[in-house]
Amino acid sequence: MIPRPQLLNELSASCELTAGSIVSGDLADAVRHALPLLDLRPGDSGEIDVRLDPGLGEEAYRLTTGSRGVEIAAGGRAGAFYAAQSLHQLLPDASYRFSTRASWPVPGVRIEDAPRFAWRGVHLDVARHFLPKREILRLIDLLAVHKLNRLHLHLVDDQGWRVESRAYPLLQEVASHRPRTAVNHHGEPAAYDEVPHGGYYTLDDLAEMGAYARARCVTIVPEIDVPGHASAVLAAYPALGATGERHDVLDRWGISPAILAPLPPTVEFLTTIFDELIGALGETPYVHIGGDEVVLDHWAASAEITAYRDSLGLATANDLQAWFLRQLADALAERGARAVVWDEAFVSGGLRQDTIVMPWRGMGVGRRAAAAGHDVVATPVFPLYLDYAEAGSPDEPMAIGDAITVEDVAAFEPAPGDWTPEERARVLGAQAQLWTERVPDARTVDYRLWPRACALAEVAWSGGAQADFDGRLAEHLGRLDAIGVEYRPLAGPHPWQRRRPHRAGRTQVRAVMERIDEMTHDAESTRPSV
Repeated sequence: MIPRPQLLNELSASCELTAGSIVSGDLADAVRHALPLLDLRPGDSGEIDVRLDPGLGEEAYRLTTGSRGVEIAAGGRAGAFYAAQSLHQLLPDASYRFSTRASWPVPGVRIEDAPRFAWRGVHLDVARHFLPKREILRLIDLLAVHKLNRLHLHLVDDQGWRVESRAYPLLQEVASHRPRTAVNHHGEPAAYDEVPHGGYYTLDDLAEMGAYARARCVTIVPEIDVPGHASAVLAAYPALGATGERHDVLDRWGISPAILAPLPPTVEFLTTIFDELIGALGETPYVHIGGDEVVLDHWAASAEITAYRDSLGLATANDLQAWFLRQLADALAERGARAVVWDEAFVSGGLRQDTIVMPWRGMGVGRRAAAAGHDVVATPVFPLYLDYAEAGSPDEPMAIGDAITVEDVAAFEPAPGDWTPEERARVLGAQAQLWTERVPDARTVDYRLWPRACALAEVAWSGGAQADFDGRLAEHLGRLDAIGVEYRPLAGPHPWQRRRPHRAGRTQVRAVMERIDEMTHDAESTRPSV
């Protein structure tokens, strides 16, 4: 089973489940959502009995199978849902395929289980390459199978804006598409595909996605990345920028100097966007506001922005960025949501204390954030950036770099043992990132995520890869085959999965990590006192 339960004891007796089995009890609906292919039916009594046990945590459960059928005790709806996912993994792989009049043996077991971490996430960048709603719903299903419970959607970047706004319609009319896309490697002459690319989710799409995710115990975390990465926004509404000049939606990768102005009209614009997002998604406990890779040159060169900064009593552009992000976090708090940021925003200082920090540049900056009293979600480039290739082989599809392997992910510790107990307690969990500069379609999403996200699921649920993970993973791939996931085989890509080769090795990862260390040191040295 993946992730491995805390306790699993085999029992001598067994039972049988069939399509159309009866599920009864307090939390029967959660089990039916977890096992839709079994076509379970509600009833007063049946083969699966699900009861609420207030003594258990919300995501905790006990599962017993044997001669009396299936008995589940759960601390809440999520616990019942995860118990049903574990039950499903006891069945043959064929149970993940649609069938009629099917019957499956259930071995006798007793399982007691609960997650180590509350935040077990996957980030998907839909700004660089858009994925239609059907693919988001499918990804939610795959997260649920693995007991992953956060889907972080990167909705905005220089290369596109991906959500409808009824208050600012030029966002979907202008900012949601680009005329072409860069297809070259790092360091090569610019090359483009000359194919228009675009798309966006309507607010009705978001409402559906939010409801679909909640039914499967997944929380969608929308990201509106500001104040940098703003080319697409400023293609639609240039007056919101620091210079007032119109930008084009970017057709290439890299960091752009495009930046929103930190002035009241921008705050009004963003709070309106937040209202639309929260209103559509429904229950939205977290909104990510970015704060990463911001080029502040245009702020420093603007007399209007400098005067505004002085009027606030702020000394530097970094202070102004911190102030700006805090205004947005305050607005979110008024709407019942916590702000989430990338670690540069923490280094700039001045965050609300309840702001969650994602330390992508490494767990060193994550530890500083935890020591400062911020909750942290572990998101380091190595080993949780899954846009990196899984091997240095020339057979691998083009990636930002290589290599981050299944074994690398499985070895990760979200709350390192050398941290203090107080620091470890601040770690909410872990999240893998899939940036899509070189992930143009859903088939490539499958290839990049799986089976590395299986290792993430084990780490985030259990706190680390447990015994016999390799063997359990090899068996688990049969379930992914039945579901239809086009994962990367453990031995390397299928012939049709091979694409334009690139030749690099671990030295490339080391070079990237060295550069990240430099960025962290440079940012820390200029961090204002707070």
